[in-house]
Amino acid sequence: DENKETYKAQMKSLSLQIADSEAQINRINTSIKLADQELQKVLDKIAITSTDNVELKPMLNDAFTLLENSIRQGIPFKLPDRLAALEKIRSDFRAETITDERALALLWASYEDNIRLTSEIGLFKQKINVDGQNVMSQVAKIGTVMLFFATPDNRVGYVAKDGGGYTYKTVNDKEKAESIVALFDALTKQIRTGYFTIPNALVLTGGTL
Repeated sequence: DENKETYKAQMKSLSLQIADSEAQINRINTSIKLADQELQKVLDKIAITSTDNVELKPMLNDAFTLLENSIRQGIPFKLPDRLAALEKIRSDFRAETITDERALALLWASYEDNIRLTSEIGLFKQKINVDGQNVMSQVAKIGTVMLFFATPDNRVGYVAKDGGGYTYKTVNDKEKAESIVALFDALTKQIRTGYFTIPNALVLTGGTL
């Protein structure tokens, strides 16, 4: 009877965690859809402006600002590289070393890359700040909802929302750390389907584990 009650309590706890995670994921998906809709409005406006042969510069400037804000506010994945690539297009556009139409095409591709990240899962390397240290680490990106890390000195953790930015938090709990290590191992072996147990590190909620 005690085992049954314990089992029931565990199942109830897991059910609540699943329901909470599903609700968080739904909110994130809604946020992504709203962002996509805003991006599409800008792109449609640019397309109409181009078709009408009207000055593109004001529309492009708005689109640059919107995309930059989206990158800065989103998950901290290769931010310096992505922002530098966007700034290169913008500086060439402002210096008029590329035509408005060329800037539009490059900016459109940047928007598509930004949207593609929402469904991409994989391993990458980037410099992160862990416990006050800048370390080149391996990161596992789960779309734009979770980002885990593993440092060369075997620290593992996740990215959490922290006010207007993000923080890299180290996981010390053995079981949770092992689940993160298992995720990295699976992605290293290119195992992308199946059942995985990972800590709840949804960036929308600050990575509550």
